Parts: sequence; structure tokens; C-alpha cells
Amino acid sequence: MNYLFLIVSFIWAAPQQADMLLVNGRVYTVDSAFHLTQAIAVRDGRILATGSTQEILSNYESDRILDLQGKTVLPGFNDGHCHFLNYGLYSGWAQLYGLTSMDEVLDVIADMDTSLTAGWIIGRGWDQNLWSGKAFPDCRELDRLYPNTPVYLVRVDGHAALVNTYALKLAGIDKHTQVNGGKVFVEGDHCTGLLLDNAMDLFDEILPDKDPQVLSAALQKAQQDCFAFGLTSVTDAGLEKYQVDAVIREKQTGTLPVRMNIMLTPSQENVASFLMQGPKISDNLVIRSLKVYADGALGSRGAALMEPYSDDPFNSGLLLIHPDSLNTLAALCASRGYQMCTHAIGDSANRLALKTYAAHIPAGNDLRWRVEHCQVVNPEDLHYFQDYQILPSVQSTHATSDMYWAEERLGPERVKYAYAYQDMLEAAGVLINGTDFPVEQIDPLLTFYAAVARMDQQRFPSGGFQTENALTRIDAIRSMTIWPAYGSFEESVKGSIEPGKFADLVVLDKDIMSMPYPEIIRARVVMTILNGEVVFTNEQAD
Repeated sequence: MNYLFLIVSFIWAAPQQADMLLVNGRVYTVDSAFHLTQAIAVRDGRILATGSTQEILSNYESDRILDLQGKTVLPGFNDGHCHFLNYGLYSGWAQLYGLTSMDEVLDVIADMDTSLTAGWIIGRGWDQNLWSGKAFPDCRELDRLYPNTPVYLVRVDGHAALVNTYALKLAGIDKHTQVNGGKVFVEGDHCTGLLLDNAMDLFDEILPDKDPQVLSAALQKAQQDCFAFGLTSVTDAGLEKYQVDAVIREKQTGTLPVRMNIMLTPSQENVASFLMQGPKISDNLVIRSLKVYADGALGSRGAALMEPYSDDPFNSGLLLIHPDSLNTLAALCASRGYQMCTHAIGDSANRLALKTYAAHIPAGNDLRWRVEHCQVVNPEDLHYFQDYQILPSVQSTHATSDMYWAEERLGPERVKYAYAYQDMLEAAGVLINGTDFPVEQIDPLLTFYAAVARMDQQRFPSGGFQTENALTRIDAIRSMTIWPAYGSFEESVKGSIEPGKFADLVVLDKDIMSMPYPEIIRARVVMTILNGEVVFTNEQAD
């Protein structure tokens, strides 16, 4: 009997085999208690165990042991709202971000290689708020320089475009063109070349962005860059059916392992092909959400406000969808078990979205309907998040990008409840964070920095912007990991470093949970692990 007991004890104590051990690190598990530990065992793409280095080495063995040498480990970052496919497409476009004049824009597009865009000059990123005078541009210089070449230049927020007259003719646009939820700007008897919101849709059928090879290359480019910044999961906010089909093709070949949650546009094709068929869920692809635009953007004065813009007193922005249509889509989502996600930036659009949701979902529901951006929410409307379990989805870098001119748009009183992330977290109990890339930079560490410091990379303003709505570091990390996972119904399989969950990890060279705020932006990704496999290493990181 004693001999048998010794054999059983020996077998019980024998180390278990793991595919990989990570030891001697600072491992923030992001579990419910936000435990800090040292080591992780991984097997079959899942977390096998966490614990001290001694515990893991005593209980597990592996041919692959990674000595982290004190580096920081977090769950793989999850961008809760971005434009993944478009980011890849835009990488072949002229990059107009941060330019300080129209002359600089013209210089950049002059050097563009149009072989990647079927002869079109296409760019993205201009922002008139960075220019002297801050006035919207027109197409006069584009017409002079490119009388026979189509030019299509998208504003930084994706809600306005500057095009030349040749492109307008190709799209069939003239001074008489009217668009619901959009605007074709006209001066005198001619178009200025500026298009706002839904007017940009008139180019959908003629822009050269539907080629399968182009889409495949775009997806690979986006995935490569995501891995380099520690992103293992993304929510792509608003894809057409042909774009979803491109994602599915790439997933089927095994070349797109990044985990994706897709929000569908409310096109007839998407409704028939996906929404009416019910949610589609796998380990690395979730399709169960519908994305609707309620309004435009604050920077282009298209966000729908309850009172006029402080710097444009005859303009209150645009609703891009009729309330009856929003109501119809909400009813459809509720009937098919789909998550509704509404882009709402202005306080009027947010109120419309919240009240529409309240009319279709019961209190105590687990439908997890979302409002995307939530940049200006009247304090009287915050209770809807709690009452109906509505999830706010924000982008912390929007606050630090817009803070220079936000008061000009909103005035000194209304700006106080703009970018109120802590207030929304207290109301909802959950806050989803993302970058909205390529509107903002893809780097999630900039999201973390903006969330906790409320400053730009030059440490402006001193003391931070409306810091009463800064997040704690713990909540900021949750908003980039477990809460976006919750936002796509995946919190049981990812978003924290716990046994049984996917082994999706990011290793940083510095501990962003303890270092001074200004140093956070110097942290670098050392390694990204997806499903237990190393998908990115940075040999140059400290």
C-alpha cells in the first residue's frame, strides 16, 4: 500500500509538459483582482497556468523557456474600434497627417506613386485645423495641377473629402447634387470640391479599392502593423460585404490569424447575407454587430449638436440617418440577436442613439449594444448607459487630438462634458477603448498615455486636459484588453491572462503601470504572442 502511494505521489508531482514557459517577468494578469505575478505556462495555444517563476518551473517543463528578465507582460492589446482593412488600403495612399498647409498637401501628393491606385491621386489625413486660418480648402489648385487626373483627398476624421473637378465629373456630381445626411459644398455656380459625410458615398463605385489582390495585401499590411504594436485583436468598425468576403477568404487560407470582430454596414447585402442568418462566431472571427452612423465628426462640424456650434452659429451639424430608419434598424437587430453599434459624436446624436436603444432593449439585458465615440454626451443622458447596459466605446487619443480646438467648437460650458471617459465608466461599469486608426495612430500605448495623462506627446497641457475624466492605469488597461473582449462577447476566452484563455500576450520593455507619465510613450513592444505563437519580435527594444 505504501509502495503504491509513493508511485501515485511521484506521478502526481511529475512536471506537466508545456509548449512554452515565460518566466522572470512582471505579468499583469488583468483578472478580476488585477493580480501581478511572474510567469506563464502555455500549451495548445492556451494559458495553462500562471504563478511565480519557481512555481511554474517546478510544475511545468518545456523545450522553450523565455526568460523575460523583468520585462512587463500584459494580455494582447485589443483595439475596440478601428478601421483595420481601410488602414491597410490607406497605406498605399498619400499620407497627409500633420501637414500644416495646403501647400504641404500639394507637395506630398506630387510625389505619390499612382500605380497602386489605378492612376488616381488618393490621400488621407489633412486637417484644416492645423492650417493658418483653419478654413476648409477648395479645389482650385487641384484643378490647375491635375485637370485630367482624378484627385480624392480624405480628411483626417474620414468625414470629409476634397476632390478636384475631374473627379466630380466622374462621380456625376454638380452644383445641383443633393445628398441626405451629407453636403456638396457650392460657391456661386460651381462646386468647391469639398464633400461632407454621405456625399462621399457617391465615390463608392468608382474608387479603385475592390480588387481582391489589393484587399488581400491591405489585410496583410494591417495585420503586420498590428502585431508590431502588440495588438492581437481588433474590431473593424463598418465593412461592406465585399470587404467581409475578403476577410473570410484570408481567414480560410490561414494567413490572417489576428482575431477580428467585424461590425457590418447596414447595406442590403449585409442584412441578407449575415444579419438575417444570425451571428457567426469562431476563435478568430466574430460577425454579430451592425454599425450605423448617426452623425458626422466634430472637426468638420458634422457632429450633430443640440445647440449650434460656438464657432459656426448657424450650424448644428448633421444627422446622417433619419430617426425612423435608426428605429427600424434597432428593431431588426433586436429581433435577430445582433449587437447594434451607433457612431454618435455630438450630444444630439448621442441622445438619439441612447433613446432609440432604450425603446428596443429591456433593462437588465445582455445584448451589449454600443455607442461608438460618445465624444459629447449631455450629463442628463448618462443614466441610459447604466439603465440599459449600454456600452460606451471611446478613443482616448481623440481627446488629446481635439483639445486644441474643442472649446472653439463647443464653448466653455459644453466642452466640460466632452470626452468624459471617467463619467461614462462610472455610469456603465465598462469602457471600451480603441484608436480609430487610421484616424489616430495605431499605437495602443498612445491610447494608454492619453487615457491616464490627458496630455499630448509634448506634455501639453501642463497638468493635463480635463483630468477629472482621466482613467486610472488599471482601468485604462482594462479598457484595452478585457473590456473590448466583453464588448464582442469574448471575455471568457481572451482579454486576461488566466488558465484556459487564449495565449495572446504582449511583452513590453518597460512597466507602464508604474513609470512616470511622460515616460510611457517611450515604452516599446518587445514581443507579441498570438495563440501561443510568437508573431512579432523587436530586437532593438531595450
